[in-house]
Amino acid sequence: MSDFSVKPVLTGERTVLRPFTEADAAVMAEIIGDPDVVRFTGEPAADLTEERLRDWYGSRSAQTDRLDLAVTDRATGELVGEVVLFEWDARARGCTFRTLIGPRGRGRGLGTEATRLIVGHGFERLGLHRIELEAYGHNTRALRVYEKVGFVREGVRREADFRDGRWRDWVLMAVLEQEWAAHRGHPDLPDLPSLSGSGSTGR
Repeated sequence: MSDFSVKPVLTGERTVLRPFTEADAAVMAEIIGDPDVVRFTGEPAADLTEERLRDWYGSRSAQTDRLDLAVTDRATGELVGEVVLFEWDARARGCTFRTLIGPRGRGRGLGTEATRLIVGHGFERLGLHRIELEAYGHNTRALRVYEKVGFVREGVRREADFRDGRWRDWVLMAVLEQEWAAHRGHPDLPDLPSLSGSGSTGR
């Protein structure tokens, strides 16, 4: 079992996940402020200045209990969002997953591939047993992505939040190491060969 101190570069067909730097703060400020991101993740803090964001993203590589990676378009190098493994529980070998994808990264499969890459890294390299997430029940696009890569709905926190003048549900989802070993992020495909001896992620 490894901790989260190693910040890898994970390469897929469409995306490259890489460690953050201070220089990413300006683009991430735009993404965090995007109306769709706000709708599904909440309003950014009023004091979320670019200086604070530089401090935040500049310090991500020093964190040993979480893994924050920038999602970039492999073809252009453009930063389009982030993926995060956090709330690490070493005893239970579990953590929580979240992601933000800005408008220039949507509709092209970048978020789906980025999710597969970091979740695969969590199971295949970090030795995790369980990765879970919570998403708004009305965030249908995200729920489709999570199910597509193998997350299973486990329950609903009914009307747990009040957003946009309506009560909103939170959907709890998770994927387990044995499930990932069977499908490697492609539950809709026939069983894949065993992971034994494989060093790749995100297939």
